[in-house]
Amino acid sequence: MSKVAKKLAEYSSPALLRAFLGSLHNLNLDDPEHWNKYYDLLTDFDFLAAKINHGNFGVQLLIDDYDLINKPELFNNREQVKTLKLIQGALRLSAHILQQDKMQLAEQLWGRMQQFSLPKIQAMLEVAKQRKASPWLRPLRSSLTPPGGSLFRTLKGHSNYVRAVTFIPDGLKVISGSSDNTLKVWSLETGEEMLTLRGHSDSVQAVVVTPDGFRVISSSDDNTLKVWNLETGEEVLTLRGHSDSVQAVVVTPDGFKVISGSSDNTLKVWSLDTGEELLTLNGHSNYVQAVAVSPDGLKVISGSSDNTLKVWNLETGEELLTLNGHRSSVEAVAISPDGLKVISGSFDNTLKVWSLETGEELLTLNSHSDSVEAVAVSPDGLKVISGSFDNTLKVWSLNVGEELSIVNVHSDSVQTVTVSPDGFRVISSSDDNTLKVWSLDTGEELFTLNGHSKSVQAVTVTPSDFKVISGSWDNTLKVWSLDTGEEFLSLNGHSNYVRAVAVSPDGLKVISGSDDNTLKVWNLETGEELLTLNGHSDSIQVVAVTPDGFRVISGSFDNTLKVWSLETGEELLTLNGHSDDVRTVAFTPDSLKVISGSWDNTLKVWNLETGEELLTLNGHSDSVEAVAVTPDGLKVISGSFDNTLKVWSLDSGNNIATFTGESPFYCCAVAPDGATIVVGAHLGRVHFLRLENSNEYRT
Repeated sequence: MSKVAKKLAEYSSPALLRAFLGSLHNLNLDDPEHWNKYYDLLTDFDFLAAKINHGNFGVQLLIDDYDLINKPELFNNREQVKTLKLIQGALRLSAHILQQDKMQLAEQLWGRMQQFSLPKIQAMLEVAKQRKASPWLRPLRSSLTPPGGSLFRTLKGHSNYVRAVTFIPDGLKVISGSSDNTLKVWSLETGEEMLTLRGHSDSVQAVVVTPDGFRVISSSDDNTLKVWNLETGEEVLTLRGHSDSVQAVVVTPDGFKVISGSSDNTLKVWSLDTGEELLTLNGHSNYVQAVAVSPDGLKVISGSSDNTLKVWNLETGEELLTLNGHRSSVEAVAISPDGLKVISGSFDNTLKVWSLETGEELLTLNSHSDSVEAVAVSPDGLKVISGSFDNTLKVWSLNVGEELSIVNVHSDSVQTVTVSPDGFRVISSSDDNTLKVWSLDTGEELFTLNGHSKSVQAVTVTPSDFKVISGSWDNTLKVWSLDTGEEFLSLNGHSNYVRAVAVSPDGLKVISGSDDNTLKVWNLETGEELLTLNGHSDSIQVVAVTPDGFRVISGSFDNTLKVWSLETGEELLTLNGHSDDVRTVAFTPDSLKVISGSWDNTLKVWNLETGEELLTLNGHSDSVEAVAVTPDGLKVISGSFDNTLKVWSLDSGNNIATFTGESPFYCCAVAPDGATIVVGAHLGRVHFLRLENSNEYRT
């Protein structure tokens, strides 16, 4: 037990404990003795955990403790300052998660910091591991965003898409607009939600603050703009004139005019004092999604669904320049305070930085997992904040420095992961049309399988001769060598997307499920189509074969599971119970139970013989996308669109461990050791996790 842990244990009085946890602000960091105490406490896992879990403190006050280093250059040991700043960065990146689940401190630190070789960080991680007595999911490599990069903080609170965001002129607060019809005012420093503005009858598309910081103007899918008093939240004025949704709004630097962009393909210029419409600008061939004005008030920049940005003369309405580069609709535009750069956000999930003078593309920022709907620049010109359909806001450094490594193995969402029967290799498939094979031991990418012309949605591996079978949106299945990557065979027959693939235990047959509402059974050696199973009334999302090889189970968009005879194709049983699409299924090793996951946010455990529903597992707040069962048949692992991976006791239905990531988990697999779990995520990352302390848990 560390000195800090002993001291924490000795405090029998709540007042003494509270005083100890809050004592850092009393230290004089110019005093070497005080500095050493400060450094030791803020690199001690026990102190961090105690402060986060204490009712009078929490993660934000702990983050604030690190700000006591006002002048790091005054200290001789740069390594110590670097260590503290990295820990603070990791805590800030994890704050929105730790505010919801304080018990995930160890998981978050391991997921963000293990690549840093600094001794204190490595020692802290080791203590974090030792302190976890109950089952937990330990990342085997850093697969969450590490500190020290561009991302600063994530703000959570809206109940629907974040579509608009802007800074208040003092740079201390952020205002966001959402598809939940509200605007929210946030503290940028603490992430606190300070105010909610309600009044629009439809989605808020854009938000801007007047230069004096007293008023907010919002535009909405209700075809109007609204002017608000920022201090009281009172609605001051409503501007009407557009014939379709108002997608964008900006205020001139002098605060006298408002410029709006609309789905009616036009921009309009308004008087902020009277609400009078002064000018209409025509030129885009599709919706105007974004508008910004230059600091000198002479130019307007618009972004459109025609994939372009346009630069206009505000006085004459003349079109000066067109910027081309985005692959999809331009959803958001902002200008740096010096008037030299334009930042755009697009439906292609990226932000781009442009030269306003030449139109040259300077930089592309990638990290959002869905369309970037809003962009703003801080008053000092150093930070960009973006809001996305992935329900998050992200803060970036506009002058991007060195990028730290994170596990981005695919260039698009990872749809499936599976572990080879020998437990040595992992196969992942992606919306980037490829499969990748890599070492489970080292995480090294071994090779890439190219051949499909569309997203690869399903993968399985034969039990003995190490063949990989993939199913794709190109309507085909392909058979590959796991050793060489060679394509052996292409199976054609489905008339729509292939979404699910399974192989019989003897390795002789492949079963596929498709958007054509059928399952097909194939001879794996010859590629011959042996059987077509009809019965579902909608797309088949998942297919599995019982371990004894006698039955096939399928899950569908028709909300049902069906059990079939693999030999005859006869429909044996229909399982009804889910209230939405069935996304995933898995069997227990004894073939007696099947576990299903659904868009109704639940998992269900069924008796495979009788079809009886034995148990419903509740805990996810969004769609369950992946399910796997440990080899001993005692635990179920589920991945969800709510960004969490959960481990459940199959006997009691209790959730025994949770890991929270940064994007939805689409797929998971368990290695033969029953402890190593591989998870694929929407951002293209593959997470390697280890279930620790599970033997100590008694179901």
